[in-house]
Amino acid sequence: MSFMGFFRICRSAATSWLNLTAPLLMLVAVGCSSESSTSGNAAGSGGGTDTSGADTGGAGTSGAGTGGAGAGDAGTGGAGTGGAGGSGGSGGSATPVDAAAMVPDMGIGTNIGNTLENTTEWETGWGQPLITQAFINGMASHGIKTVRVPVAWDTYAANGTIDAAKMARVKEVVGWIEAAGMYSIVNIHWDGGWIYNEANANKYKLTDDVKTRFASYWTQIATAFSDVGHKLILEGMNEEGNYWVNGVHDGGTPDYAALNEMNQLFVSTVREQGGYNASRALLISGFVTDIDRTCVSDFKVPTDPAGTKSLFLSIHYYTPYTFCGLDTVESWGSPKTTWGTDAEKAELKGLFDKLGAFSAERSIPVILGEFAVTLGQNYPREPASRRLWMQSVVEAARSRGIVPVLWDTGSEIKRTDGSFSTEWQAVMDAVDP
Repeated sequence: MSFMGFFRICRSAATSWLNLTAPLLMLVAVGCSSESSTSGNAAGSGGGTDTSGADTGGAGTSGAGTGGAGAGDAGTGGAGTGGAGGSGGSGGSATPVDAAAMVPDMGIGTNIGNTLENTTEWETGWGQPLITQAFINGMASHGIKTVRVPVAWDTYAANGTIDAAKMARVKEVVGWIEAAGMYSIVNIHWDGGWIYNEANANKYKLTDDVKTRFASYWTQIATAFSDVGHKLILEGMNEEGNYWVNGVHDGGTPDYAALNEMNQLFVSTVREQGGYNASRALLISGFVTDIDRTCVSDFKVPTDPAGTKSLFLSIHYYTPYTFCGLDTVESWGSPKTTWGTDAEKAELKGLFDKLGAFSAERSIPVILGEFAVTLGQNYPREPASRRLWMQSVVEAARSRGIVPVLWDTGSEIKRTDGSFSTEWQAVMDAVDP
């Protein structure tokens, strides 16, 4: 095709510097969320995204989250490391996982983006091929250790009931990931933005109907995956923890109480479903997965029935967005084609220092569930700068006990055999995963 790849459409909700007034066909290369702080460390929407070219995918804000781990009684099922694809029984394990201890084994990960989370046509609606076991095995053979599987559940549900065939398909993919020796992360992705009422008059508000639907979906998902072992991590939401007091976004106050409530609801609901859910790692959402807006006193880690060691915190990183995603000139900024000045490196270090300190203070390890930089269509990025930025992010994350998970829709990792682009291969070679 004539484009370098598919990009996500970004919507116009953002902070003062990221005020996108034309939401249609905004070319970005990131899993962007409609919300971003002035640092831009979480930018993007919940629709499909790609690090390569123009996007035909959907848009929406997102909200990643960290989850909790829950305690549970031992059943008759498999051991705690029993995995996807039925290697463990539904009884699960009585011993809650230690999330921090999982970090070294989780290595460097990637997303299967613009695929199962697309809201146009299941799996292939945003231009991606069907996921194959050969692709999964190829990623593993090239050194990927963790695979995030974003999913749109609500889009394809019928009256709140998840389609059984689609649930089985996600479970099949997770089974392939486990069989290849990797960790998997399954979430509720943007999915039309229903989690924060994006498309109605209650936008940016948490309403009772949203809480009811959220709990119902997590009951269904957790039940279906109750026999899948501890190499599966469940993630409450993508970047949709986008709640504002009284629904006032511009110039308003983040509604941390609403996000805290949703993170708690996620943890409690999953734990109640038993099996491995009682003791697996869970990933809860930061405030729109943004570093500056999450690392604050008002953000609370949920109370976890499994104890204090089984939760991860979800953060995304696309800073500076003018380099990572912007491909058109806007009133608030212009695309940058290079990265790597002393000031830019200092900005990255400062943000990761802040995140690392917050992680230590709250005793919750972090999964950097998305990071990426566009190839650029209108403003092609310098390959050396792309490699340097990605390598710098991976090194900053790993040196602070953070799991880096690349956002990719096929531009860095080939969907046929899991082989890497020149820039991503150079990053993997340099960091020795």
